[in-house]
Amino acid sequence: MPRTASERFPKTARLRKRPEFLKLSRTGSKFQSANFVVISQANDGADSRLGVTVSGKVGNSVVRNRIKRQVREFFRRHRGDWPRAADILVIARNSAAALANALIASELDQALAKQRDWRKS
Repeated sequence: MPRTASERFPKTARLRKRPEFLKLSRTGSKFQSANFVVISQANDGADSRLGVTVSGKVGNSVVRNRIKRQVREFFRRHRGDWPRAADILVIARNSAAALANALIASELDQALAKQRDWRKS
């Protein structure tokens, strides 16, 4: 079943290079939750881009990839809620390995709400 253009997660919507991750982690605004750190900063493009970092300390490859898939899926489905023209980096903490899929989405939604409130003030 093909996805519509709004449901896709193209390469242009991703942070892909190490220097992009490093620059964002040094200069971006950080929002911490119990299981994730969300770092964001405005970019020069028209769309938001997402980067996901899950350390080997979080778990084996199955666990790390499951977390990355869930974060990307949340971003893809809620792309309109994220700030426009922003680079966003989500770093999973060790405790994220034990989260169910719904809890991952819930926690990211709370981090997004906190970020929106912070930008308004």
